[in-house]
Amino acid sequence: MTQWSELQQLDTKCLEQVHQLYDDNFPMEIRQYLAQWLESQDWEHAASNVSMATILFVNLLSQLDDQYSRFALEGNFLLQHNIRKSKRNLQDNFQEDPLQMAMVVTSCLKEERKILSYAQTCDQNQVGNTQTTVMLDKQKELDLKVKDVKNRVVEVEQHIKLLEDVQDEYDFKYKTLQSREHEPNGLAQNEQKQEQMVIHHLFMTMDLKRKEVVQKIAELLHVTEQTQSALIKEELVEWKRRQQIACIGGPPNACLDQLQSWFTTVAESLQQVRQQLKKLEELEQKFTYDPDPITHHKGTLQDQTHSLFRLLVQSSFVVERQPCMPTHPQKPMVLKTGVQFTVKLRLLVKLQELNYQLKVKALFDKDVNEKNTVKGFRKFNLLGTNTKVMNMEESTNGSLAAEFRHLQLKEQKNAGSRTNEGPLIVTEELHSVSFETQLCQPGLVIDLETTSLPVVVISNVSQLPSGWASILWYNMLTSEPKALSFFLNPPAARWSQLSEVLSWQFSSVTKRGLNADQLNMLGEKLLGPNANSDDGLIPWTRFCKENINEKNFPFWLWIDGILELIKKHLLPLWNDGCIMGFISKERERGLLKDQTAGTFLLRFSESSKEGAITFTWVEGVQTEPHFHAVEPYTKKELSAVTFPDIIRNYKVMAAENIPENPLRFLYPDIPKDMAFGKYYSRPKEAQESMDIDDNKGTGYIKTELISVSEVHPSRLQAPENLLPMSPEDYAEVARMVGPAEIDSVLYAMEVPNCSEMSTAGYAN
Repeated sequence: MTQWSELQQLDTKCLEQVHQLYDDNFPMEIRQYLAQWLESQDWEHAASNVSMATILFVNLLSQLDDQYSRFALEGNFLLQHNIRKSKRNLQDNFQEDPLQMAMVVTSCLKEERKILSYAQTCDQNQVGNTQTTVMLDKQKELDLKVKDVKNRVVEVEQHIKLLEDVQDEYDFKYKTLQSREHEPNGLAQNEQKQEQMVIHHLFMTMDLKRKEVVQKIAELLHVTEQTQSALIKEELVEWKRRQQIACIGGPPNACLDQLQSWFTTVAESLQQVRQQLKKLEELEQKFTYDPDPITHHKGTLQDQTHSLFRLLVQSSFVVERQPCMPTHPQKPMVLKTGVQFTVKLRLLVKLQELNYQLKVKALFDKDVNEKNTVKGFRKFNLLGTNTKVMNMEESTNGSLAAEFRHLQLKEQKNAGSRTNEGPLIVTEELHSVSFETQLCQPGLVIDLETTSLPVVVISNVSQLPSGWASILWYNMLTSEPKALSFFLNPPAARWSQLSEVLSWQFSSVTKRGLNADQLNMLGEKLLGPNANSDDGLIPWTRFCKENINEKNFPFWLWIDGILELIKKHLLPLWNDGCIMGFISKERERGLLKDQTAGTFLLRFSESSKEGAITFTWVEGVQTEPHFHAVEPYTKKELSAVTFPDIIRNYKVMAAENIPENPLRFLYPDIPKDMAFGKYYSRPKEAQESMDIDDNKGTGYIKTELISVSEVHPSRLQAPENLLPMSPEDYAEVARMVGPAEIDSVLYAMEVPNCSEMSTAGYAN
């Protein structure tokens, strides 16, 4: 079953999340028609390779042509039209930049997997999950409240109809009596008295009905106010918090459809109340008396209705999708000058009369002025199409929305450039994108405004990791959307909070987050031995600014470098759990010491800012285990040879300089070829066959790059057996490895760590 088929079996809320992934740039109909083909391509590789992206783009257009031909055979003119339009849109958007298309498709497929994973987790935890049960009960309760508002409106409508009938009858009887009294013969006294009694009874009934209708409307507005308060102060606030969490890699945000349904139902009810009050006013104009309950209460009821409707509409204006550069979908709210970004708005009050009536204008740093910003705060101009009209065709699910797709920022250099005197660095400056519009209805004008979550503006892509760290820290610790001076005094984070966010950084771009052991190791790097304490506090500077463990880079940049290494070079290995990754040397030796010789594990280097990976294996020497690790591999080496092939072909010099591979079992006891065989570039048998054919055709022997440690680790004894080293021993080691390598070898012996690696060509 394709991933797309699995998605379509999810419930409505999850499907709404899928709807939000697709727009005109990459329509859902293409995803539907080409589901199997799209999922069979390596879009992740194409997203970082222009040639691959170009090939896939051409193939995609070809697939659309085939689909068009199938529709032509079926005689389906409408689908032919839609598929041709989709192809034109793709060509317009991505013909000059197929790499961006690959990024868009990659992002969509990853987000789909997250939605599927989240749905499966929810299903598994449904039974006995108290939190889920409470949330569902709360939604049911709110659903009943909204339905109660709607039912009360219907009830008031019925009472007004009865009132109107009574008033019409009273008016008719009263006028009939007056006309007959003026007739020549007049009315008999008894008959006149009887008619007057009937009219008096009708008057009393009408007065009672007016009081009853006014009371019903007052009760309706009271219930509406309570329900609306729960929507705005609880449900909407919780959704915004969930959106923050989703933006920094957490679980996908619950869809807005349910919230929109509630908002719209309450708004429609208030609109009906406005009409009902107008009807009462008409009845009052036809006939009034003292004391008339309509005259006495209509002003208060109208003001309350307008106030509730205004607050509801203003609260319903939200940023559905936060500002994001399409080139970095996993890092929203970090914007680079000169690069277009997108942002999507939504009005949760979906009323047909508002379609194409709201013109939204985007502004940058609207509320920022010299009084509430810090010294040196940069200023920017917002370029591109900064006005949009909200309409129901802007989104795939028919919500009232507006999406800005071509906004970009330019710094105001001539308005006073940034100085070095300010307390905040560039990536700690927080800015905001605001949106405003106005709703005009007869007797009612409502100004609407909403603001994005704070954004960080960078001028160079090298600032992206630090900018993303600021976004993580802010959204982890606060929900205040206008706290732009947050980093003047940033609060510390508890390890329980930060550990979860760190795990999200991995699970949001791969299929695997961090387990407890991996998080413990990271906690120790930040907190020391007390890392197991969830209440351990980590300052902002410790996370992102101070160098860790005497290295020349901070903790977060180390993590970000590893994430990039995984995404570009190690993704399948990480997803399958082959990489232990984060593990201390003490823990590493504790795991390996009782294992079979040749057992190895994979871990990330702690000394590389760019991200690097190494393997450590155990070797039994005279019944004592010895541990050896190669010099870590960075993206430079992994770009030349894949890591599985490095593991497959790695050699150390054994006796008589004969190379041998010391790696036998991936911890704990998985044979190396079983663990990595499916990742090798070519099976061994196929490689040998190709070599024979090539030799026949060219006369050359095939070569490949392999990693070789020039000194067998067994010849580097444990440090306690060698130290202090005699001059003769020092000279012997220098003779074996050469003067240039002697210092690194001695350092390796003290760790101990066999850190000599060279790359050479060896004939198969």
